Amino acid sequence: MFVEPSVGSEGACRSQQTPRTAARMDEQALLGLNPNADSDFRQRALAYFEQLKISPDAWQACAEALAQRTYRYSELTTIQQQLIRETLISWLQAQMLNPQPEKTFIRNKAAQVFALLFVTEYLTKWPKFFFDILSVVGLNSRGVDLYLRILMAIDSELVDRDVVHTSEEARRNTLIKDTMREQCIPNLVESWYQILQNYQYTNSEVTCQCLEVVGAYVSWIDLSLIANDRFINMLLGHMSIEVLREEACDCLFEIVNKGMDPVDKMKLVESLCQVLQSAGFFSIDQEEDVDFLARFSKLVNGMGQSLIVSWTKLIKNGDIKNAQEALQAIETKVALMLQLLIHEDDDISSNIIGFCYDYLHILKQLTVLSDQQKANVEAIMLAVMKKLTYDEEYNFENEGEDEAMFVEYRKQLKLLLDRLAQVSPELLLASVRRVFSSTLQNWQTTRFMEVEVAIRLLYMLAEALPVSHGAHFSGDVSKASALQDMMRTLVTSGVSSYQHTSVTLEFFETVVRYEKFFTVEPQHIPCVLMAFLDHRGLRHASAKVRSRTAYLFSRFVKSLNKQMNPFIEDILNRIQDLLELSPPENGYQSLLSSDDQLFIYETAGVLIVNSEYPAERKQALMRNLLTPLMEKFKILLEKLMLAQDEERQASLADCLNHAVGFASRTSKAFSNKQTVKQCGCSEVYLDCLQTFLPALSCPLQKDVLRSGVRTFLHRMIICLEEEVLPFIPSASEHMLKDCEAKDLQELIPLINQITAKFKVQVSPFLQQMFMPLLRAIFEVLLRPAEDNDQSAALEKQMLRRSYFAFLQTVTGSGMSEVVANQGAENVERVLVTVIQGAVEYPDPIAQKTCFIILSKLVELWGGEDGPVGFADFVYKHIVPACFLAPLKQTFDLADAQTVLALSECAVTLKTIHLKRGPECVQYLQQEYLPSLQVAPEIIQEFCQALQQPDAKVFKNYLKVFFQRAKP
Repeated sequence: MFVEPSVGSEGACRSQQTPRTAARMDEQALLGLNPNADSDFRQRALAYFEQLKISPDAWQACAEALAQRTYRYSELTTIQQQLIRETLISWLQAQMLNPQPEKTFIRNKAAQVFALLFVTEYLTKWPKFFFDILSVVGLNSRGVDLYLRILMAIDSELVDRDVVHTSEEARRNTLIKDTMREQCIPNLVESWYQILQNYQYTNSEVTCQCLEVVGAYVSWIDLSLIANDRFINMLLGHMSIEVLREEACDCLFEIVNKGMDPVDKMKLVESLCQVLQSAGFFSIDQEEDVDFLARFSKLVNGMGQSLIVSWTKLIKNGDIKNAQEALQAIETKVALMLQLLIHEDDDISSNIIGFCYDYLHILKQLTVLSDQQKANVEAIMLAVMKKLTYDEEYNFENEGEDEAMFVEYRKQLKLLLDRLAQVSPELLLASVRRVFSSTLQNWQTTRFMEVEVAIRLLYMLAEALPVSHGAHFSGDVSKASALQDMMRTLVTSGVSSYQHTSVTLEFFETVVRYEKFFTVEPQHIPCVLMAFLDHRGLRHASAKVRSRTAYLFSRFVKSLNKQMNPFIEDILNRIQDLLELSPPENGYQSLLSSDDQLFIYETAGVLIVNSEYPAERKQALMRNLLTPLMEKFKILLEKLMLAQDEERQASLADCLNHAVGFASRTSKAFSNKQTVKQCGCSEVYLDCLQTFLPALSCPLQKDVLRSGVRTFLHRMIICLEEEVLPFIPSASEHMLKDCEAKDLQELIPLINQITAKFKVQVSPFLQQMFMPLLRAIFEVLLRPAEDNDQSAALEKQMLRRSYFAFLQTVTGSGMSEVVANQGAENVERVLVTVIQGAVEYPDPIAQKTCFIILSKLVELWGGEDGPVGFADFVYKHIVPACFLAPLKQTFDLADAQTVLALSECAVTLKTIHLKRGPECVQYLQQEYLPSLQVAPEIIQEFCQALQQPDAKVFKNYLKVFFQRAKP
């Protein structure tokens, strides 16, 4: 933090400073911070900092000092660096004499400073760092506290995987650790032992800190220094001291987790287990401290997984005898594992799941399971089923952090269930069937959580016993009949009427998951449809249930559309009120949100389109569905035009947007124009189009209205094809008025869709709107913005990409005459923007598009019969762009997107060579490459690569060429 003084000593203390002085720290004043400084220096330092406190520019001085500290330290003289070391040691000495310890955050910050100085100085100027600190702190409790904090800060600097290090820092850290192992680690370990021995009964805070240090360092020091009788016995002793045992548990976990020889690891774990068992730690049911048990569960998990890693290595090495011992050691831990897995506290249970999962993975690899192993599998299965159950405290209406944690825990249990299915699918199916059948037999008198979990298990079987395309009800007869049996029970038992949201939702989720059941037993469709449509589903008291059911109902109808024909008109009548567009002023609270209504409209569309009705009936039904929307739209648009209040304008615009969105969603039932015509629905959608388009000329709430109409046009291009074309010019003209970057970004994909689909058919339209569109784009791109306005910069970047994508679509759709017919001046302006996009903006996605455009234009215009002056443009601009872009420092050849841009650059050069032949080679050899000071032999090599018939050879060469050319 020390920098050169900018003014004399008097100037540093004046309240009126020059701006330059205010932005620099006064080094002379800072020297007063040294505990050994004389009183004059100290007084001056105090005055300086008092003045800094009240100076409005003080933040600049501090910010500059912070920003520059990383490289300023190295510029200090040896004496100044020595002074800093002495100052820190003096500060450390002072801490042991102060009547009150420093605040915790100051001690942590001081430890960080020591650590930063350590990584800078240890290898060169301060090899005695630890010995100097230990000689000062001894066994003084305050000194030990700081020593341990410094060790944790050093571990964080050297080892912490969350900290991103450069390759140079990583090399330095490795060298520091190697040097520490050679020079001081045994001394540090000895100091830890002394601290633990000295403070284990008198200062739990320091003891826990020391255990944390041991746990952190054990991963990269010689394990024998810690995994020995005196240390392990002490740690085991700590396991019996209430205030220490959680930290001791974590420390033992880190020891167990250390990588080592599989046989040695097995011996270490086994000896630990024996001592823990004899000390009574395996008697889980007698332990009431759940926080400790959570740590203990993590330790047992670590021991179990370590044994499994040893077994895997021994099997791989062919050491069958020791592998058998390892497996035996694993088996003896299963009873303890099961006790922890079934524990009522989910944290304790969650911490052992890794061991459980890996144990099942071993069983999966064994050819034959013993009776005990089979019993273990069944016990795990029962434990998972029990632990999947919600508890009474779960808040379904207002899910918070605890609920989110349980949902995550359930996902872990699901993975166990999937693994159980791999070990013994028959056992899993039989167990689930037993639980499911007994629960649903008496669902009326069973608690909600048990009913929910029974249905949930059936749902989970679909993934645990996977089949292709959901064909659960064919193939394996015993499995199919078991699932069919359970599904029949589910839909006929009446459980859909259970008065709890979790059961209701699980019922609908399961019905949709096993929709293929209804093709086997279609007689159950009516009762399930009624459940969806009445108070159990779409009209349920809970908004959460209604919302989820709207989506599931849509899926159910779509997947079973062939079975829906007998029920279509009944369904459409029953959902009539759910299709109501809710205007803001009627005060009526709709049962469904507008997002949920989208699914209902889509369902209605699917029912009509996939029905077996004649075209006239389909048309009538679709008109009945869409006419109310059109009528409401016209009324609401008139109201919007007259609305004065901005809030009312916004709510009306939202309602109008929903109307367009609903109409749009009904069209998802059609795959193309053919199906629209077959259903006789073209006319009704054209009516919608004519109803919605006037919204584009509304001066209020433009963003919302334009967005909805644009989406509708996208759909209609697919559904109505050329019938939409008469509406496009007027719509585009309105959308180009008063538009922002976002409007243009959303309009361009629509123009691209039209261009790519209709090509020559829309040539007159494109010719007419080409320059107005470009002028709107240029006007937005040229608007000034603040240098640090990142969102404006990103908007412009995305708009540039959209602009180049538009040019790529036009040129790639065989419509280059649209560009050519814009007049020489406009054509040149467009071409220059493409060259700029290829070279000047560090955006590889845009650069790739620009090179695609350039190569296409060269292909179309680069021959002898091309437009006048284009050949000159190729040599003056396109060829240089192919070199200048990759030579830029921002063109990162290690980035995948940039490599794709380079690939298109290579295609451009190849296309130029293809169209211009030897003339291109001659220009490169004699004029352009020599102007870049490329050596003659490299020029020769480049031209030979360019003339290779295989384009891939040149692409690979070009990458190497620019890698060599860049410093």
